[in-house]
Amino acid sequence: MKKVMYWLMGEKAGRTIVGTWNWLWGMPVESGGKVAVAVAEESLQSMQESVQKLAVAVAMQEGSYKTAKNKYEAKIKELQTLEQQANIAQRSGNAEAARMAMTKAIQTEQILPKLEEMVKQAETSVNASKDKLNRERMKLESYKADMQNMKDMSEVNEALAMIAKVNNEFDIGSAKSDFEKAKSAVERRNFKTGALAEISENPTEKLQAEIERMTVDDEVSRRLQMLTESNTEKLSE
Repeated sequence: MKKVMYWLMGEKAGRTIVGTWNWLWGMPVESGGKVAVAVAEESLQSMQESVQKLAVAVAMQEGSYKTAKNKYEAKIKELQTLEQQANIAQRSGNAEAARMAMTKAIQTEQILPKLEEMVKQAETSVNASKDKLNRERMKLESYKADMQNMKDMSEVNEALAMIAKVNNEFDIGSAKSDFEKAKSAVERRNFKTGALAEISENPTEKLQAEIERMTVDDEVSRRLQMLTESNTEKLSE
């Protein structure tokens, strides 16, 4: 499934989608600092879009609340006007106009409590939405700071990984260890061979060989001396 996603979406987008999917289902995000940062960036982008949508919705709520409030205030003014009209008509002796104006005033007065309650409910909802929007904006700013810190940490991790890779590639510690082991093995073998040679030699045979060598040397010297004397005699004759 992962390979198919990489093939369809490209490696970068595919890794991000797979990582986000794993994160949503509580599975570990694919190893790698860059992948984790990409998933975080995608999540941050989604949060930004959600906050923007919430801001638009809150603005619409506030607009509706202001409209309702204006309607309520207009009804209050309308009630005051109708009462004034009824009073003027009654003073003028126009009973019919006075009754008509007072009837409208009463009808308006009856609806005002309901309108007031609705306006208060709208105000409470708008304030709650504003508070929520402010909280989400603060969270978003916090996530943005975390995102920057995450990027910085990822870059540091990449640098440290590169340093470790270089150190491992050019580390002669293993070769030195092998060399020392080989050297020790050669020295042990040489010591063992010498010891075996010394043990294998018979002291008596060694002494006899030395005597025989010395006898041969003496005989060679005697013969050479005889040749010299013989040559001297011949020259004298």
